[in-house]
Formats: sequence, structure tokens, C-alpha cells
Amino acid sequence: MANKDQLRLSVVYAPKARAVHEVTLLASSPCSVLQALQQSGMLLRYPEIDNHEALIGVWGHRAKLEQHLLDHDRVEIYRPLRVDPKVARRERFVSQGSRGAGLFVKKRVGAKAGY
Repeated sequence: MANKDQLRLSVVYAPKARAVHEVTLLASSPCSVLQALQQSGMLLRYPEIDNHEALIGVWGHRAKLEQHLLDHDRVEIYRPLRVDPKVARRERFVSQGSRGAGLFVKKRVGAKAGY
């Protein structure tokens, strides 16, 4: 059981798709994002995130390493995108064609084209 001077935190990182590694820890208050990362052991376990380009967030909002955390905060380490989402969508659309994507997939009986 944590007392009022301790924070319950979780640090989450997904090194690849569909593989999520989460560490729950008790940290003394006040605790910064950098301290939580160091205490979780993520920086040692995954050296690829120990650079200045890694994006860090708390509950889906970008955070600086100096930001202080609150009880039950979730620190998230974001991977860089390998493909721009707009480019990936265009490539899928080209490969599927206009009739296999978006509004044109399910057509109501007797409806006009595109509805």
C-alpha cells in the first residue's frame, strides 16, 4: 500500500506492433518523467529509446522530461512512424481501387453510385 509520499506510476512502451511492455512502479514524490523512465528500467532494456528524438507523453499528451508526475499517471514512450499515414492510405487506396474502399464498399440496393 502506497502512502501519500509515494506515486503509483506505469511506464508503457511498444517496441513493435502488438507487443506492449508495461512496468508499474512506486516512486517517491515529487517524480519527473525522466526519473520514472530511469526507475522503470526501460532505458536499459530498450536502448533505442535512449535518444533525444524519442517522444514521451503522459496519458496521450506530449510531456517534457522535467515534467512532474501525479499519482496513477501513465508515461508512454512513442516509437517513430515508419510510414507516413497519408502515404500508407494513398497506397492502400491505389491497390484496392475506388470501389473497394471508403463509402463505396457497401452499396444499398437501388441506391445511386457513391451513396
